[in-house]
Amino acid sequence: MPVVSIRRRGLALGLLLGCLPALACAGQATQQGMPTSTVTAKVDGLSLSDIAWLRRDGFGLDSATLARYRELGRARFLDEQLAGGDDTLPPQVAAQIHGFPVVSTPLPELLADFRDRQKQFKDTPAGPAKDAAKKTNQQYRRDLYQQATQAELLHAVYGGNQLKEQMVWFWLNHFSIYADKGPVRVFAADYEEQVIRPRALGKFKDLVMATLKSPAMLVFLDNVHNVKDKTNENYARELMELHTLGVGSGYTQADVQQLMRVLTGAGLLPPKLAMRGGRFGGMRPGFVRDGLFQFNPDRHDFGDKPFLGQTIKGSGYAEIEQAVDRIVRQPACARFVSRKLAEYFIDDKPSPALVDAMAQTFQRSDGDIAAVLRTMLLSKDAGAVGGHKFKDPMRFLVSAMRLTYDGQPIPNAVPLVNWLRQMGEPLYGRITPDGWPLDSASWTGSGQMSKRFDFARVIGSGRNRLFAGNDGDAAIANDPPPGPPDLQGSALYRDAIAPRLSDATRNALAQAKSPMEWNTFLLSSPDFNYR
Repeated sequence: MPVVSIRRRGLALGLLLGCLPALACAGQATQQGMPTSTVTAKVDGLSLSDIAWLRRDGFGLDSATLARYRELGRARFLDEQLAGGDDTLPPQVAAQIHGFPVVSTPLPELLADFRDRQKQFKDTPAGPAKDAAKKTNQQYRRDLYQQATQAELLHAVYGGNQLKEQMVWFWLNHFSIYADKGPVRVFAADYEEQVIRPRALGKFKDLVMATLKSPAMLVFLDNVHNVKDKTNENYARELMELHTLGVGSGYTQADVQQLMRVLTGAGLLPPKLAMRGGRFGGMRPGFVRDGLFQFNPDRHDFGDKPFLGQTIKGSGYAEIEQAVDRIVRQPACARFVSRKLAEYFIDDKPSPALVDAMAQTFQRSDGDIAAVLRTMLLSKDAGAVGGHKFKDPMRFLVSAMRLTYDGQPIPNAVPLVNWLRQMGEPLYGRITPDGWPLDSASWTGSGQMSKRFDFARVIGSGRNRLFAGNDGDAAIANDPPPGPPDLQGSALYRDAIAPRLSDATRNALAQAKSPMEWNTFLLSSPDFNYR
């Protein structure tokens, strides 16, 4: 790297790192040197409050989002998003996602193929053949993972309903799975596409039940091994501690053990049986089948279970629905979920009044996620200028892509997968079930800032593999314009970014010696990295 580039890198990193010792400086950075009148001024119909609200509502701004917001106004724009419906994607991106075998192949076929390959590798004799089989197997596993992660990242960058896209990512992290455990990587794309996405804005109970029955969760948290007389409490514990009630909410270890008993017999149907529709002779009443999910009454503890102050009578699968219903109706569940949502969207320390209002909506609406989001996003907190929320790597990467390429499809999303991994937040990569931390302090170390500068430069230069084949050489369809993207001259920058820049960022941008440097300084600035 030339000396001048090293100096420029130091300038940008100094600008970004200078704001990190005290996270409260985020609001100061946004407003520093800005006349008070600017806060309420409108730019082509958008106030700074509108821009702040949009930056919370979605991963990042693009021209289509601004145009729709101007047309509808905040309340109607929000209601349109909360209505959910079909996800809108550019046709090329939709075709790209559905072209991934992990998305288009039925799950029983994927799992059967995975197990056949693992058995074939295991049975290969030691020697050169085993070494070759190992490389082939590693590439196969890598491809499964990359396809699943590309699908989610493409949805996040190009999804027309950005609030829904944020909720899909939020729930994927909340109900976290780890792709490298057993066959979980086989299930990851289905988990996002068929379990989380259709319920991201629905009833919380339905989402909990769907994750409970998903092969990804059953394998990751070991409920496939939870059977009568040989129990495993991993999932029961995390269901209460991480997914619904939170630590210190009043449940006891005895409640965890009783929930474990409720969940005995909930596991996976053998994939070859699933491929035949799950029909075989001798199945007695009480079996429940749903895709690869199976409730097997022969493996269930039918005793009565005292749980959260009441008794659940031994009845089989119905016990699971009763237990989940009891959990999600607890006031602690309403507060736990509401607080996590407010921490993610609004601030690391949201106001108690906002959390209270959201929790009341949660209880009043029987856990309607859309209703809770509406309470949050129509509050004064959602439009507050000068937020203190630092973007985690997922938000940084997706917002940088949305601003830089503004809806232009990319044929190769593999670099996004790699960049997110190098920034320390790989999708489906958290080995512990608590999900990635989403508070500001977890992502403000100097090493993280250095990585962000590097990827800001790569994204802003236009010289990356996003428009190339997987080998990095052959250019393929929809080549980008030559040279760095013209962020400085775009209407999106003028309307949604420039009005809220601090004096420090403006001064840094003024020292850029090329469009690539200008893009790099903008994407690595505190103003861009704080919501």
